[in-house]
Amino acid sequence: MTDALKRLSDEGVAIWLDDLSRKRLNTGNLAELVQHKHVVGVTTNPTIFQKAIGGGDSSYDGQLRDLAVRKVTTDEAVRMITTSDVRDAADVLRPVYDASNGRDGRVSIEVDPRLAHETAATVAEAKQLWWLVDRPNVFIKIPATKAGLPAISEVIGKGISVNVTLIFSLERYKAVIDAYLTGLEAAKAKGLDLSQIESVASFFVSRVDTEIDKRLDKIGGEAKNLRSKAALANARLAYQAYEEVFGSVDGKTAGTARWRSLEAAGAKPQRPLWASTGVKDPALPDTLYVTELVAPGTVNTMPEATLDATDDHGVVTGGTIVPNYADAKAVMDAIAAAGVDYDDVVQVLEDEGVEKFEQSWKELLDTVTASLAALSDQHGAGEK
Repeated sequence: MTDALKRLSDEGVAIWLDDLSRKRLNTGNLAELVQHKHVVGVTTNPTIFQKAIGGGDSSYDGQLRDLAVRKVTTDEAVRMITTSDVRDAADVLRPVYDASNGRDGRVSIEVDPRLAHETAATVAEAKQLWWLVDRPNVFIKIPATKAGLPAISEVIGKGISVNVTLIFSLERYKAVIDAYLTGLEAAKAKGLDLSQIESVASFFVSRVDTEIDKRLDKIGGEAKNLRSKAALANARLAYQAYEEVFGSVDGKTAGTARWRSLEAAGAKPQRPLWASTGVKDPALPDTLYVTELVAPGTVNTMPEATLDATDDHGVVTGGTIVPNYADAKAVMDAIAAAGVDYDDVVQVLEDEGVEKFEQSWKELLDTVTASLAALSDQHGAGEK
């Protein structure tokens, strides 16, 4: 071990695990990661739950059997199962939540991905999940679609903590920050305690390289020299946008007057969260999207393989974002000059992201439907 995870944590990066399963909970694995690998949070998404529940894990059999006997709908069964896992994970992480004054120790659960383009339904689902999990250290994940933005403001305005997900573009990220501030202003107007509202903005990393590298390869020539540079540059410019609004740790950037007013009322900054940090290109270092995105006030949520790789051979030498702002802008300018349409790239990635989560949710529903039917048949045969 390199103890890189401790150094990462010391640099102000909150280490979260991008995975959850009942097996991980029941074996004590999550508690071990918290204790030994500096994990202070957990993120989930429809794909993670589909793999956990659809992977033949017998840990779910008892609950599925009870749900089958009660003849609940598939949608209700999925929500009962996923919120149970999130609730238990939140309990494991509660000491971290208490020790960090609510900053970390968080577990995220996503609204039904089929609602990604429906504002009112997203708000209703977020309220339901917040009530259903019933833990102060839960984050409700809302996608940063155009319909998601007003939903984010409304949900934050009700005092519900939100993890904004599927952010790919700088423009959309700035809109997410604005939605957060709008929500805080609404909460303040209602007399809510702003210090109890938390939020992170999940800015996706590796998928940006995957899409842009594919386009650079088609262009060919000198453009190929820009491969595997876009994702880091994009994320670093997002952190620059974060500092412009919320201010910098060193005080060189004061933040906006709008934010300072909310901060004076007890509000906390919405931290950037680096998501999709597992390297997709095997030619790249497997810790690239961890060691090259180090800055205070950030979160890095990692698949376990990336967490283990960082622990084993990661090299953390200090901040790797702020010193590279100029280079990041130069990279994105060069990519645009090479003929890559950034706006099209990020729209494709958002559309694909929503579609992938919808597909995972459908597969999860199909798996649970089949399980409920089989267990219901068994129960019926047993009663005869």
